[in-house]
Amino acid sequence: MGVGYRNSEGYWDPVPFAAAANMDREAKKYRPLVYICSRGEGEMEKIRKYSRFAVEQEAIPLAPDLLLSQYMKEKEQDLILLMRKVLLGKCSEIWVFGSEITDGMKQEIGKAKKKGMTVRYFTEDLREA
Repeated sequence: MGVGYRNSEGYWDPVPFAAAANMDREAKKYRPLVYICSRGEGEMEKIRKYSRFAVEQEAIPLAPDLLLSQYMKEKEQDLILLMRKVLLGKCSEIWVFGSEITDGMKQEIGKAKKKGMTVRYFTEDLREA
């Protein structure tokens, strides 16, 4: 049974129909999953800022530096690199923040370009470069 213009008692009631239509429009709004690529060491507050910026740009941010630092140990670098590659593969775009590009960031950018992903560059103050 779908949402109609009449309520369960048969009276005219367009409000539920309008609300359901509005929910459908919001659900269909596309937001790309974007990989937040930045210099991670000691930069957690900046990465939070970059992630919030992505949300405000109607994207869904994935910031592996924030995520993996919660439960991975420094000595597990090989596993961390593997996880980062897998997460990058799930995204449709990579957003690179900051003026310094580390070797790890270069590898991620290279992989993204090989996959044909959109690569966008931003300064630390959130201006597109």
